[in-house]
Amino acid sequence: MNLVIDIGNTFTKIAVFKQNELFYNVQFKVVDFEVIDKLLDEHQIGNAIISSVKKKEEGGWQDLLAQKVRLTYFGPQMAKGICNHYLTPQTLGLDRLAAVLGANYLYPGKNNLVIGGGTCITYDQVDADGNYFGGSISPGLNMRYNALNNYTDGLPLIKADAGFEAAYGTDTANAIRSGVQNGIKYELNGFIKSYVTDDKELNIILSGGDSIFFDTLLKNSIFAPYIKIEPYLVLKGLNAAIHNNND
Repeated sequence: MNLVIDIGNTFTKIAVFKQNELFYNVQFKVVDFEVIDKLLDEHQIGNAIISSVKKKEEGGWQDLLAQKVRLTYFGPQMAKGICNHYLTPQTLGLDRLAAVLGANYLYPGKNNLVIGGGTCITYDQVDADGNYFGGSISPGLNMRYNALNNYTDGLPLIKADAGFEAAYGTDTANAIRSGVQNGIKYELNGFIKSYVTDDKELNIILSGGDSIFFDTLLKNSIFAPYIKIEPYLVLKGLNAAIHNNND
């Protein structure tokens, strides 16, 4: 079995794969020795891979993992099948690279637009031949709500509401929801439209923790029938990296 660890900005996502099957997944704010010990006790792990968007090492549990299993750290050299044309590849987030790798692995021979809904919203396209040129990054759902509260004196911190569908808010709370959620909806539709203009058969993939929420925002969109939901796409891309580099 493969142990996949994706250290993100907010959470560390951990998954266990049996070949290509996602067998188990969990997420933590903080990973420690106890977490790793428990995973190794409960699952027969042969390979492990770590990807991190953070610059600082966490906790020292990686050394324990390296003693027990075959451990690799995900990097650009492991994204086999992807021809990376990004002008500053050293600054490309490994989560974005793993996502396009996962899209290319799951949907080979397709032009894939990956929309990642996490701390940030990311838009990345990989074409049918595995070429990746770049993408876009904007503030994520919770970041937008938090920013309105943090950078003003009078606006409260509001929670997202998937059931909110009004064009505008009739009180402050719903005015914020309208601005944030409708803003994201219009943004999603705008980006998708710009990519679809160049490719009518584009494969649209929603990934990340807010993928289900984004799918709700797009349910009445003309693009809805062409959308695929892969909330664990980054983890699947990292698992693909293990397979590709062990072949």
